[in-house]
Amino acid sequence: MPSAEHLKEKQAVVDEIKEKLSRAQSAVVIDYIGITVAEADAMRKKLREADVDYTVYKNKLAERAIDGTDYELLKSVLAGPSAFALSYSDAITPTRVLSGIFKEYKKMEFKGGVIEGTFYDAEGLKQIASLPTRNELISRFLGSVISPVGKLVRSFKAIADDKESGSPAKAAATPAEAAAPAPEVPAPAEAATPEAPAPAEAVDASPAAETAGTE
Repeated sequence: MPSAEHLKEKQAVVDEIKEKLSRAQSAVVIDYIGITVAEADAMRKKLREADVDYTVYKNKLAERAIDGTDYELLKSVLAGPSAFALSYSDAITPTRVLSGIFKEYKKMEFKGGVIEGTFYDAEGLKQIASLPTRNELISRFLGSVISPVGKLVRSFKAIADDKESGSPAKAAATPAEAAAPAPEVPAPAEAATPEAPAPAEAVDASPAAETAGTE
């Protein structure tokens, strides 16, 4: 029968796992059989540099710790030697870093993992490992935004350079000139209408006039 001290030690490990999982964004379980001590040390160093918490736990204690949590589905892969890789910042970092280590050593393999509440089997983790990190996504986004802005700035600079060098672009009407109203064209003078001649005075052809002329 286990001693009280031994049971206390086991419970301390269970509590440790629970506390870590409560803060983790992802937990990946791997089979680490086949690596040498030197390779294991090198792997731990790479994971530590990537801010990944890597620990080997006994399956029974891990099962007790994940019972009733979001990581409960990991029970299906807890058979044989199991190591846990946890991330508290970037959820896909453990799979990405471990995938590179697997390719380098040609050993070990994924068992399963829970990433942001979703369970993935070994094949699913391999696909997750190929995704870019959050920083890479941010860099790509910023590059896609800055590129059009850079082109626009270069276009404005080219226009300014053309104006300073007196190229045809300079001869183009400035906005102020384009906005100035066109000069008014005087309307043609109206043709003077010739006045009709005044009517000639009527000649008095009466007999009295004729007599006056003869006297």
